[in-house]
Amino acid sequence: MTGTRDKHVAVVMGGWSPEREVSLVSGRGCAQALEEQGYKVTSVDAGRDLDARLRDAKPDVVFNALHGRWGEDGCVQGLLEVLGIPYTHSGVLASALAMNKERSKVMFRAAGLPVAESQVVDRNEAARAHVMEPPYVIKPIDQGSSVGVFIIRDGDNRPPEELGSKTWDLGDVVMAERYIPGKELTGSVMGTQALGVTEIVASTEFYDYEAKYSDGGSNHIVPAPVSQDVHDEVRRVSLAAHHALGCRGVSRADFRYDDKKDELILLEINTQPGMTPTSLVPELAAEAGYSYGELVSWMVEDASCDR
Repeated sequence: MTGTRDKHVAVVMGGWSPEREVSLVSGRGCAQALEEQGYKVTSVDAGRDLDARLRDAKPDVVFNALHGRWGEDGCVQGLLEVLGIPYTHSGVLASALAMNKERSKVMFRAAGLPVAESQVVDRNEAARAHVMEPPYVIKPIDQGSSVGVFIIRDGDNRPPEELGSKTWDLGDVVMAERYIPGKELTGSVMGTQALGVTEIVASTEFYDYEAKYSDGGSNHIVPAPVSQDVHDEVRRVSLAAHHALGCRGVSRADFRYDDKKDELILLEINTQPGMTPTSLVPELAAEAGYSYGELVSWMVEDASCDR
């Protein structure tokens, strides 16, 4: 796919969430690829003056390469709707729902999709004593990239002390969720098409921030070494979850698969997945026959308002 050479794309990246550095890497990769595809590109490091920066730049399209809160939770999407600038990825409502792990689970359950038992609790309550029978997972309600995630194992006497720390800045409520052992799988959707399935083998205890973004932190196996039935189910649930939240453009669905119980559990949908050339979604797009440049071009051509 060749870009429309007279289309001006502002690649918005950075921001001020805990995922700022990852967003900068994604944004730079997308900006370079779009330039190579023939687009006029302006890179914008998002700050509180983003509206003024975009008014000055006057782009035809915004490629949203932000990750985490403010860029991925409907806030920037609402700003772009007000400014009337077409943008990539999901719209205001789908972005807000996907970013809130409990709200998205309500929608997934209503759609009959497999999710783990969970409850939302005050972080100080979760810090004092077990709120579920171990093993379970504690995670912030509205962060991405596995920021602030803890696994509480069988035999652990108490939850992590970090949850009660005065330096904790990831929200006053957290989700406690049944721990699912087994494989880490991910699937992706591109428009109305479910792509393939990847198994993620992390070098750390689980696919945390370090495993996601450090050199050698994880190994991606494409296609995932699972049965055809599991492969098909990941693709089916990925697409169903995408539709359940009303997502647009590209999304990524994360799963745990307990191969001993043959239990597949949907964890969450990521509406602004990592977009470095070696990130999960570009790898799955490559398996489906789309180069990195073709993928980001498709996303630009898919952009719109009222998403």
